[in-house]
Amino acid sequence: MEYQETSAAEMLAALRGLGLEGVIAKRKGSRYEPGKRSGAWVKCRIHQSQEFVIGGYFPGSHGFDSIIIGYYRGKDLMYVARTRNGFVPASRRQVFAKLKDKVTTTCPFANLPETHLSRFGRELDAEAMRKAVWLRPAVVAQIEFLEWTEADRLRHSKFVGLREDKDARQVTREHGGRG
Repeated sequence: MEYQETSAAEMLAALRGLGLEGVIAKRKGSRYEPGKRSGAWVKCRIHQSQEFVIGGYFPGSHGFDSIIIGYYRGKDLMYVARTRNGFVPASRRQVFAKLKDKVTTTCPFANLPETHLSRFGRELDAEAMRKAVWLRPAVVAQIEFLEWTEADRLRHSKFVGLREDKDARQVTREHGGRG
């Protein structure tokens, strides 16, 4: 059986370079025991990260349940995900404080409502959009995600933090974006 012995940083850099989703590794001296879980095995996903514009949210505890994000393609704000993960009560309150004075009645996304179902779940169709609170697109968030889908959406997105150093109009798709 072959194995690779290297530092975690070197392994993760190689995986990113190959565009792989992640790695499963085990402690070198540990034994494989069928049907048993142990701390000897580690699953590490490789996440991409970039900034996105917050164009809306769905109401919930501490102000919102999830944020609705996108990027600019020319003058159009393009929807890419509804993100709920990565928040704790304190960060929800912090983000909501930045959003609550940006409310508008107009959806800022050029590609909503969705007219088809995604294989990863329900998209933002006209019915779901009625529950959304729309925002003037001025707040930027750093988001981690697993990958871009063929439909130009994010899979497994997660809020990391706000980017107060970024102008929302300058947020475009990175990582081989479609133009």
